[in-house]
Amino acid sequence: MKITQLTNSISLKRQLEGGNEEQLKTVRQVLQDVRENGDKAIRKYSEMWDGISLDDFRVSQEEINEALANFDPQLKKDLEEAAENIRYYHEAQKRKDYKLPLADGSWLAQRIIPLDAVGLYVPGGSAAYPSSVLMNVIPAQVAGVKRIVITSPTGKDGKLPPAVLVAAHILGVTEIYKVGGAQAIAALAYGTETIAPVDKITGPGNIYVALAKREVFGEVAIDMIAGPSEICVLADDTAYADEVAADLLSQAEHDALACAVLITTSESLAEEVSEQVEEQLSKLPREAIARQSIENFGQIYIAETMEEAIRAVNSLAPEHLEIVTEKAEAVSEQIRHAGAIFIGRYSSEPVGDYFAGTNHVLPTNSTARFASGLNVDDFIKKSSVVYYSEKTWKENAPKIARLARMEGLEGHARAVESRGWSKGE
Repeated sequence: MKITQLTNSISLKRQLEGGNEEQLKTVRQVLQDVRENGDKAIRKYSEMWDGISLDDFRVSQEEINEALANFDPQLKKDLEEAAENIRYYHEAQKRKDYKLPLADGSWLAQRIIPLDAVGLYVPGGSAAYPSSVLMNVIPAQVAGVKRIVITSPTGKDGKLPPAVLVAAHILGVTEIYKVGGAQAIAALAYGTETIAPVDKITGPGNIYVALAKREVFGEVAIDMIAGPSEICVLADDTAYADEVAADLLSQAEHDALACAVLITTSESLAEEVSEQVEEQLSKLPREAIARQSIENFGQIYIAETMEEAIRAVNSLAPEHLEIVTEKAEAVSEQIRHAGAIFIGRYSSEPVGDYFAGTNHVLPTNSTARFASGLNVDDFIKKSSVVYYSEKTWKENAPKIARLARMEGLEGHARAVESRGWSKGE
């Protein structure tokens, strides 16, 4: 990895792959086709792009049973325990209604209302992501969403990965469709003869999925447009070079556009980590992907002081931040911008990806400056409630009317004044 003295100009922002005019044109055509032709369009694109022909693209109970029967029992237990951890963490995020009493029996309130239906897109094809099922479904369930739908592209055998079906079974989700790509996003947003529309779509996908989510936003809500994975490790000379290198590569192996950065106050650690990354790369099964990521977006920065290093981290606003320093918890309290923070030697980033209970759907590309990871709040909406008694109305109506007229809205003023006065009271 390249080693550089820290400056004020470092950034995680990358020009994301794809998103060109041709891809956008394709996505818009798919969205319109599915909106107009429903299931027929879904079947057309599944055959065209996924190479499968399905009369019924809803996953059957028999397919779920087959996945359960052939699944490793220990892996199922691991998924169940991970689900328990994720649920435990997210239960603490639940909001409550509140009611604020005013004089004379008047009151104001806020009601928390879960969304009616959400759709989760799970990437698929050649890989299986049961962790995506857990991380997206559980916050929705904790929020109180009643209908949760999963869509995912199949393999060439026309089936979804067993791990995805087992994860869905553990959570009690049974409405699962073998549909991927932009056509899946269209089906969730607009509905078809088979798939009823939802109110919000969450989950990652390829560039066509990302563009489709962006296009349907407003028709439905979406979670975010997530970019390639990124990690920043903040370390001093107490860190172990081989462990830091392994953590950097844990994200580099995701994607050739993934970003791995080390910021350290130790020149010797910087040199050792650079050597370790090269040594470990050669032994990594996904070496080609990870190497491209490290060569294009990997960097080691040497800071003169920890204060300077912390400022750089806050400027970067990374998706994942590991802090491996003396008094790491105290250092973490100075971090304002990071999607998820991992404190100390034993809190390696994959702990959060799979098992600890925190959510791994996180803001990327420095958007942690203003955005949060997926959480229970993403699956609720809030309604304000007003109840004014007659006495409170009489006291405040003149004030409200004056404010309305100040803005030139006579109709607003008259609406308030119409009560009582116009009826001879």
